[in-house]
Amino acid sequence: MAADLATIARRFGEHPGLKAKAALHVVTEALGPTDWVAGPGDDAAALPSPDGTFLLVAGEAISPPFVAADPYGAGVAAVVANVNDIAAMGGRPTALVDTVTGREPAVRRALAGLRHAADLYQVPVAGGHLSLWDGPPSLSVFALGQAESVLSARNLAPGQSLLAAYCLDGTLRADFPFFSSIAARGAGLAADVRLLADLGSAGRVVAAKDISMAGTLGSLAMLLEPTGNGATVDLGRIPRPPGVALEDWLFAFPTFGFLLSCPAAGAAPTIAAFEGRGLACAAVGAIDSTGQLRAVLGDDAVTLIDLATTPVTGLGLP
Repeated sequence: MAADLATIARRFGEHPGLKAKAALHVVTEALGPTDWVAGPGDDAAALPSPDGTFLLVAGEAISPPFVAADPYGAGVAAVVANVNDIAAMGGRPTALVDTVTGREPAVRRALAGLRHAADLYQVPVAGGHLSLWDGPPSLSVFALGQAESVLSARNLAPGQSLLAAYCLDGTLRADFPFFSSIAARGAGLAADVRLLADLGSAGRVVAAKDISMAGTLGSLAMLLEPTGNGATVDLGRIPRPPGVALEDWLFAFPTFGFLLSCPAAGAAPTIAAFEGRGLACAAVGAIDSTGQLRAVLGDDAVTLIDLATTPVTGLGLP
């Protein structure tokens, strides 16, 4: 297994989805330092409401090559990315708005994909902006949500259990590293993403991160970064779809994929909650104080990144 782990470690260091996150340092440089609830850093901004709950605000710009190659798929992915961001903060999505530009055929296809996914997730498209022009198409979508308690990355602490939860029904695209469960899971996705809010409100989960274009390992590094904690993840325990190679799965963007941190005693009931919906969930490691993300595969282990010396996003606590 040594060769496999070495390949995974090398791909982790070279992964474009993870490298792209380094550009986020521009946010802090331009807007100044901020905290991890009311400002940049988590999957969504969390604004306190007078009643003690939180208004969540998220947004995603879809990769221009993806929009050009598959406007319909980009519309679907834009909804998926936003509702997952809201869910990862312990929230329930309440509305979407979009901005879309390009030639009319591409714009129509992007909006059709957006509507299809919004209907599946039961989130209304409340408004947006459209501009027709002869250049390449572009698509950005923004989401609002509500949370009773926030699953912020700064809630991480040594000793907590690290869980990985996925929907394993679907197909891995050949052209983009996107594992789509839209057709296979259908309308079940609406309740799937709202499960995290239930778990957060019950205190079973304290922090979460949706698995994005950075893949499972890159997203885990981003989850660890705000607190400077570390983790050792057992790659052999990560649930994955039949027929999908471990390496490909680790660097894929799944329709439904989340990393969760919970009190050690809460791991079993949390896993049961996901399995009760036909989703896969497993304890894959534990949070520690090393500041390092380490991976284990069989008898072999490797340090993927030392967050004390190598930042992922460049965003930092004030």
